[in-house]
Amino acid sequence: MTEGLARTEAEIHKEKAAALARIARTRNSLTIGAGCAMPIFRLDHRLAFPPVEYAEDGLLAVGGDLRPERLLLAYRSGIFPWYSDGQPILWHSPDPRMVLVASELQVPRSLRKTMRKRPVVAGCASAERPGQSGTWITPDMQAAYRELHRRGLAHSVEAWQGGRLVGGLYGVSLGAAFFGESMFALAPDASKIAFVRLVEHLQRWDIGLVDCQVYTEHLARFGAVEWPRKRYLAALKKALARPTRSGPWTLGDEG
Repeated sequence: MTEGLARTEAEIHKEKAAALARIARTRNSLTIGAGCAMPIFRLDHRLAFPPVEYAEDGLLAVGGDLRPERLLLAYRSGIFPWYSDGQPILWHSPDPRMVLVASELQVPRSLRKTMRKRPVVAGCASAERPGQSGTWITPDMQAAYRELHRRGLAHSVEAWQGGRLVGGLYGVSLGAAFFGESMFALAPDASKIAFVRLVEHLQRWDIGLVDCQVYTEHLARFGAVEWPRKRYLAALKKALARPTRSGPWTLGDEG
C-alpha cells in the first residue's frame, strides 16, 4: 500500500491476482483449458483434495463447492480459494507461501505516529450490521464466510472513523493459525491499522501463524516473508494441534 493513500478493493484484488500470476510461472493465465503444463484436478461432490505437491505452479484444483466443510478442509490442508467472477472456483497452494509470524510483526515508524495522533478504532465484528453490504468477495464466497462466521471461525476486523466504516480485513482462525483472506481501505492507513491491531491481539492470544497467502509489498513491510510450502505445512500442522479460539472476538480481550 502506498503510504498516505487509500486503496480500493479493486486495487488490492489486482495486486493479489498479480502475485498469483507471478507464482504461475509455467502458465500463460489462470484460464482452465488445453496446454497447461501441470495437472489440474477437477473436484466433484466428494469432500477431498489432491495432495498439494501437485500444485507445482500454485494452482491445484478447479470446481467443487464452498460449503464450510470443504473450506475448513482446504485451510487445514494448506489450500485456499481465489477466483474472479465468470471463473470456476480455483483452489491454490502456492510455493513459496507468504507468512507472518505474529511475534515478528514490524510496524513502520510513520504508521506508529499515525496510530498515536489519529487513532482509528479497530474492532472485531461480532454480528452482521443491518443495511451494510460489502463487495470484498463474490456473493457465493460472502455466503460461505458468513456461515463460517456464524460458526465462530471467520472474523472481521473493522476500522471506523467518524461513525463510518473506512477499512478492514477478514479471515479464518483455526488452532493457532489465522488465515487472512482479503482487506480493503477507503481512508489512508485504515486497513494497515486494522491489520496491526489484529496481529497484536493474535500475539496475546498465542495465535502465532498468520497465513498471508502470496507475496505483496504491502505485507512484506510488516515483516511477512515467503516460506517454502513444506515449511509452511509443517508449521501449520503444529498450529492446528492447538485449540481454536472460536466464537465472537473483541479486541481488548486478554484471556
